[in-house]
Amino acid sequence: MAEIHWQRKDLLGIAELSREEIELILDTAESFSEVAERPIKKVPTLRGKTVINLFFEPSTRTRSSFEIAEKRLSSDSLNFSASASALTKGESLIDTAMNLQAMSPDLVVIRHAYPGSPHMLARRLEAGVINAGDGAHEHPTQALLDAFTIRRHKGGLSGLKVAIIGDIEHSRVVRSNIHLLTKMGSEVTVAGPRTMMPVGLDKLGANVVFSLEEALDGADVVMMLRVQLERQARTLLPSVREYFHLFGLTRERLKAAKEDAIVMHPGPMNRGTEITSDVADGSRSVILEQVANGVAVRMAVLYLLSGVHEETA
Repeated sequence: MAEIHWQRKDLLGIAELSREEIELILDTAESFSEVAERPIKKVPTLRGKTVINLFFEPSTRTRSSFEIAEKRLSSDSLNFSASASALTKGESLIDTAMNLQAMSPDLVVIRHAYPGSPHMLARRLEAGVINAGDGAHEHPTQALLDAFTIRRHKGGLSGLKVAIIGDIEHSRVVRSNIHLLTKMGSEVTVAGPRTMMPVGLDKLGANVVFSLEEALDGADVVMMLRVQLERQARTLLPSVREYFHLFGLTRERLKAAKEDAIVMHPGPMNRGTEITSDVADGSRSVILEQVANGVAVRMAVLYLLSGVHEETA
């Protein structure tokens, strides 16, 4: 098979990527993962490059992960705070971005509440744009780090049964994961309350069920999702207690999955709502590994996109 080279200016979603492009990102991340083990956790790969982090929504893991990835690649970073910007004075997102573009950044990382915001910026900016989450649409780097973590534990992605359980309606993570995992040959089953299940997921290639036990049956990977009460315009569940009773992952319920099944969560976790502490902190949990792997994956994405930007500058 011919060697593939990265040719995209932007990373806006998983839906547009080919299987080969996904594998290239994961393989590149593998080469960067050892940087974390070095006494001096830094390489000169992006020295002289400027990355702007535009986060219009709260974020802990994603934002800090990108910042650490940028520092380990020796790039110059600007962390843009929406609350302290001209946006609070009525300036549009496009005007803000064009003003930043005038400063000649190489890459822009954006998280925004409105789906399609990264795509709009990518059409206007010369800099490469990385989607760090747009509304309930996509979160490509989260899906990539999830795939990287699964591949390390299972040796590959093809033929695996992956259960994704929780607030499916409001999750950008689930959409990116369905796109990625089905492209790579996994069988994806999503489960959650009917009030939190959007229509059309079966058209993306996922099996849709409304029972935790059915989703867990024979699963190789169990991915729990947070109940996103802040995104719900109306109450979609009678109570947190009832949600846990029906869809909370406990050690006993996990027995329905395969003995070597791994447990994942994109965070932040609501312990006692979607998952118990003994499962989240147990031997089958890879949740902290996901966080660690996120740095290597984002280093890979920054590296690949920076190379294209350099070639087209």
